[in-house]
Amino acid sequence: MNVLVINCGSSSLKYQLINSDTEEVLAKGLCERIGIDGRLVYQKAGLDKETTEAPMPTHKEAIQLVLDALTNPATGAIKSLAEVEAVGHRVVHGGEKFTQSVIINDEVIQAIEECNDLAPLHNPANLIGIRVCMELMPSVKQVAVFDTAFHQTMPAKAYLYGLPIDYYKNYKVRRYGFHGTSHRFVSSHAVEFLGLNPADSKVIVCHLGNGSSISAVVGGKCVDTTMGLTPLEGVVMGTRSGNIDPAIIEYVAKKENLDIPGIMNVLNKKSGLQGMSGVSSDMRDLEAAADGGNEDAKNAIEVLCYGIAKFVGGYAAAMNGVDAIIFTAGIGENDGHVRKKVCSYLGYLGIEIDDAANAKRGEDMVISTPDSKVKVAVLPTNEELAICRDTVALVK
Repeated sequence: MNVLVINCGSSSLKYQLINSDTEEVLAKGLCERIGIDGRLVYQKAGLDKETTEAPMPTHKEAIQLVLDALTNPATGAIKSLAEVEAVGHRVVHGGEKFTQSVIINDEVIQAIEECNDLAPLHNPANLIGIRVCMELMPSVKQVAVFDTAFHQTMPAKAYLYGLPIDYYKNYKVRRYGFHGTSHRFVSSHAVEFLGLNPADSKVIVCHLGNGSSISAVVGGKCVDTTMGLTPLEGVVMGTRSGNIDPAIIEYVAKKENLDIPGIMNVLNKKSGLQGMSGVSSDMRDLEAAADGGNEDAKNAIEVLCYGIAKFVGGYAAAMNGVDAIIFTAGIGENDGHVRKKVCSYLGYLGIEIDDAANAKRGEDMVISTPDSKVKVAVLPTNEELAICRDTVALVK
């Protein structure tokens, strides 16, 4: 079965066409600058990337260009749209309504719309992609896969905030967590790869990228995670602040004469590694600057690694033990320096890192020594494949 995976943002769209039988990516790419001028990047397996500048006033034109590229007689991955048997959509926020992926119908669309105020930048864009695909491929089944669904197994003690309970009961203010598709994929793969007991395994997944989150997973079910009502909570990220004293908001707003949208813009887009260092949100740039003597860049890296270690330690306590710690996503998969620094705080867990293994990248690998009491591994995430698998399971 050929599954088209769509990840629709406010002004961009990522896509992959996957053969679910072989799990081979037949073609992939993205559309950028939707609503501005438009750029399509397309790459068929085995061929070089093609970049096309084309008008994309809305997502409808963008998705139509993707479908045209996939069926292009010269470089298309398929001969006709009849070969696309299902579409899987990433949806950021499912609130408490969705605990697993679902086939999309009118009722599901309405429920996603009701979560729009929880993810105003993401859910409306996700819905645009869903509606356009339903219009352009009316006979093809569409599936929604939610970032928040995996974390819905968290107990109340993990998801409730210390706020008046009416805020939860009336407005559903609680911790939801994000990157759930990645956490589910990686934690499940960790059990298989490391030979853990699926029924009682205790795994901590560190999904570290421009956006970062950490999860605690017991027996395949999430019991806690760092992101909250929104993706702003948790560890320091590329441009997001992560956890701060809430009173800082009022203090800085008065000093800088900022309203609520202004201060939220600072917390989401001008803080984190970028804001702390004054250099970049990219870890490669930060490490180069730190090596060159930039103290702000060095401190930003230290704050990130120290924060990750604190969450890992807290989750080991919450689970009353840990079998494995997994690093994944852009920084987690590629930055051995960050992995080593995080683990340097975890000696009390009996963790020892194999420096030769830790220097590798791009593959499943154990980076702890054979006598390390807790296994530490790097497992590349694959959210698109996870979406494909969910889609196939529902439509077959």
